[in-house]
Amino acid sequence: MDVSAVLSLVKDLVSRSSVTPDDKGCQAVLIERLTRAGFKCETIESGGVTNLWARRGTTAPLAVFAGHTDVVPTGPLEKWTNDPFTPTERDGYLYGRGTADMKSSIAAFVVAAEELVAAHPDIPGSIGLLITSDEEGPATDGTVVVCNALKSRGEQLDYCIVGEPTSSTTLGDTCKNGRRGSLSGTLVVKGIQGHVAYPHLGRNPLHQLAPALTALTTTEWDTGNEYFPPTTFQVSNLHAGTGATNVIPGEAEMRFNFRFSTASTPESLKSRVHAILDAHNLEYTLDWNLGGEPFLTPRGNLSQALVDAIAAETGVTAELSTTGGTSDGRFIAKICPQVIEFGPGNATIHQIDERVEIASLEPLKNIYRRTLHTLFTAS
Repeated sequence: MDVSAVLSLVKDLVSRSSVTPDDKGCQAVLIERLTRAGFKCETIESGGVTNLWARRGTTAPLAVFAGHTDVVPTGPLEKWTNDPFTPTERDGYLYGRGTADMKSSIAAFVVAAEELVAAHPDIPGSIGLLITSDEEGPATDGTVVVCNALKSRGEQLDYCIVGEPTSSTTLGDTCKNGRRGSLSGTLVVKGIQGHVAYPHLGRNPLHQLAPALTALTTTEWDTGNEYFPPTTFQVSNLHAGTGATNVIPGEAEMRFNFRFSTASTPESLKSRVHAILDAHNLEYTLDWNLGGEPFLTPRGNLSQALVDAIAAETGVTAELSTTGGTSDGRFIAKICPQVIEFGPGNATIHQIDERVEIASLEPLKNIYRRTLHTLFTAS
């Protein structure tokens, strides 16, 4: 493959304005290339979302690359130095929406797979690609749908690399071997509306909530573990009142979020929150939303192969980390025992003038290819 193969494919993908959940033909480009490389490609549509499952080979182990062709909205176009869907090279970087998150990863993996099967057409094992256009959106019709389909027909995934941009300051410095879970709550504390001059005739829900909120913010939910920091609790919104200064509010609404480790469960966190609220004799309703459960891949074949490949290609010693938000890895981890996230620099993701270092594209491709080769040939 020519050195510019990854760059050329990235540009093709970035030029397609695939704002979530629109794929805008990105997956069709991938299907054409993968079919030529011997992959069997299947399009799975759900709720206006386009998903791709591509597989080459029928034997174990099955090593899968997961990614998304959808991107976040551009924001104000006038603030971009160039049109966000006109990929532009400048000062050693490729600019455009999706360059870092995560069309460079997709291009690098596709070219890596092409190179690997061209050099080793009979390599033992199978390569798969799971691509969605719903990662940046609600994530209800994307990766989770494909995972359920694969599970229902008994396709066993052994390894999965999610191409999220994980590198912090230099390519390869960080891999994600897990992610914290996200649990949100909407709490409504009921009071009695009244005149502030007659507080004995009302019941201020903010006053009642205050000591309970202190308890929630000072509770140690867990101490984390070897891979995860302690679970955190944060209030994101607090609202009460009519806007008038002389009215005791009739209710107060508080929205909050837990980012939790595998040291806690959604059930344990819910139970402890209710216990605190009940201990303060609040009249309340509380609605919960589980955004994602935590997942963790302990050190093993996949992480070792990836870390070794990074060191061989870049000289960088990668750190395994579980920081950051949620990803589609939370769905894949339910059907795959080893899931690792790794991709290019993440400093400009979702920003105006999103960009990727052009010099990182070839090493990124080589890391993916070397990792695959190790997984298939290691004794």
